[in-house]
Amino acid sequence: MNAPDGFAEFVHGRYAALVRHGTLLTGDHGHGEDLVQEALVKTLRAWSRLHPGGDPDAYTRRVMVRAAWRAGRRLWHREVPTDVLPEGTGGDPYEPQDTARLVLGALRALPAQQRVVLVLRYWAGLSELEIATMLGCSAGTVKSRASRAIAALRQADGPLAEEFERVRA
Repeated sequence: MNAPDGFAEFVHGRYAALVRHGTLLTGDHGHGEDLVQEALVKTLRAWSRLHPGGDPDAYTRRVMVRAAWRAGRRLWHREVPTDVLPEGTGGDPYEPQDTARLVLGALRALPAQQRVVLVLRYWAGLSELEIATMLGCSAGTVKSRASRAIAALRQADGPLAEEFERVRA
């Protein structure tokens, strides 16, 4: 099947940004790519409505956010994460100073719905009302999820504890 006019250009131009968004929403690069792929399939199906007058980027991001939000409601996530990789990896001498990796690890530790709210609020810059509208929930739900997530990130034994101490010093 040939892609409709403009779709290949859209994917080529926006894929990297969509994967970054998906990685933040899911807490994992691989799952972020999967989320983008699923959203792009839905975007392709809706392309005739979105191109040329619509906003395919906003549509794709909305599909991704809703899918990540729904993933937080599932009881089983198919994969069981482990702290120890089965094969040995070469150490990265700069890893302790990699703030982006620390933040992604902290986001990964949060429940999916808290992670989605934080990403939309602080990375995408949406208001609580915009997030509530996008997710189909109340503004109070958005506030409570954000509050719980921030409290979890500030824990003294959390993944960002050392970074917070370094910044304060």
